[in-house]
Amino acid sequence: MATTRCTILEVSVFSLVQDLFEEQEDVEAADSVAPLATRMRPRSLEEFMGQEHILAPGKLLRRAIEADRLPSVIFSGPPGSGKTTLARVIAEMTHAKFIRISGVESNVAEMRRVIAAATNRLRTSGQRTILFIDEIHHFNKAQQDILLPDVESGNLRLIGATTYNPFFYVNSALVSRSQVFRLEPLNVKQLEQLVDRALADKERGLGNYDVKLDKDARRHLAKLSDGDARKCLNALEIGVLTTPADARGAIHFTLTVAEESIQQKAVVYDRAGDAHYDTISAFIKTMRASDEKGAMYWLAKMLHAGEDFRFIARRIVIFASEDIGLADPEALPLAIATQHAVEFVGMPEARIPLAHATAYMCRAPKSREAYDALNAATEKIEAEQTERVPERLKNKHFPVNPEG
Repeated sequence: MATTRCTILEVSVFSLVQDLFEEQEDVEAADSVAPLATRMRPRSLEEFMGQEHILAPGKLLRRAIEADRLPSVIFSGPPGSGKTTLARVIAEMTHAKFIRISGVESNVAEMRRVIAAATNRLRTSGQRTILFIDEIHHFNKAQQDILLPDVESGNLRLIGATTYNPFFYVNSALVSRSQVFRLEPLNVKQLEQLVDRALADKERGLGNYDVKLDKDARRHLAKLSDGDARKCLNALEIGVLTTPADARGAIHFTLTVAEESIQQKAVVYDRAGDAHYDTISAFIKTMRASDEKGAMYWLAKMLHAGEDFRFIARRIVIFASEDIGLADPEALPLAIATQHAVEFVGMPEARIPLAHATAYMCRAPKSREAYDALNAATEKIEAEQTERVPERLKNKHFPVNPEG
C-alpha cells in the first residue's frame, strides 16, 4: 500500500512539474524572439488558413472539435500545412492539456511518464490530455503499441502527425483506433493572405515595421514556398529584418529582396498568360524536332516556375500519339505510365519521370500518319454529305428494318 501511495505521489509531482515546464515553454514560444511563423500560429479555427475540405462548417472534423467529441486522430500532410497548429487549436478549444513529443527524439520511458501523468491528470482534475506526436512514423511497432491501451480507454487523446501515408507507416492497430485526415498544401492566394496578415499584425507580426511590399514580391514568396506556410513567413521575416530602411524609415520589399529571402530567383512565367502558352509550345516543338537538350530546358523552366506537372504530363501523352504514333507504338504506353507515375509520387520527384518521358519522345521516330488521316476524314465529313453505312458493314445481329 505504501508503495502504491508513493507511486501516485511521484506521478502527481511529475505531472505538476511537467505542466509548469510546458507552460514556460509556451510563454517562451510566444515571446518576440520566436520566429514569425511561430508567433503567427492561428489561435482559433477562424484564424486557421486552408483545409476547408475538413474544417469548413459542417465538416466532420469541425463538428467533432466544436462538440468536444474528437477521437484520436492522425494528420498527414506536407510540411507547413498546419498539422501542429491544428493540434494546438484543438487543445485550446477543448480545454485539454497539450503535450508534444517527437517521434524522432522520444523513447519508451518518456512515453510511459507522459501516459502516467495524463492518467493522473484525468483522475485528479478531470482535464483531458492531448498527446501530440510529431513525425509519428518514426516510432517503431513497440513504441506505438504502448499507446494502444490508453488511446482505446480514453485516458488520452492522440494526435499524430506525419508527412507520410499513415496507412503504410503507422501501426495498423493504431490507425484503426484513429480518424485519419489529410491536410493539403496551402495555395498561392492563401499564402499571400498570410503574408498580408503578418505585415498588419502589430502584436505578433511585423505590423510595427513600415513595409512596402511589392505585388510581384508577395507572389514570388507565395509561389516558391510550395504550400508551406512556415517557409513563406520565415522568408518574409528575414527579408524585412535584413533590408535597410530608407530615409523615411520605410522598408521596400522588392522582388529582388524576395528572391534573396527564399534563395530562388523569379522566372518570367505567367501560368494564365502568354508565357504559359509560349513555353509549352517551345517544349512541344523541340520534342518534335528531336532537340532533347532544348526540350529539357523548357521542361526545367516550366517546373521551376511552378507549372502544373499534370498539365505537362498530359501534353506528353498527346504528343506520343499525335507526333510519334505508329512510328513507335511503345511511346503512348510510356506516356500513360508517366502520367500515372507523376500522380503517384507528386513533386518534386515527379520531375524525374517527366524528364524520362521527354527524353524518350525526343529520341523516338516521328509519324503523324494516324493524326493526319483522322484530320482528312474529319474535313471530308464537314465538307461533304455524310455517307450511309454500306450494307456489308452493318451489324447483322439484328433484322434489317425494311422501312429504315
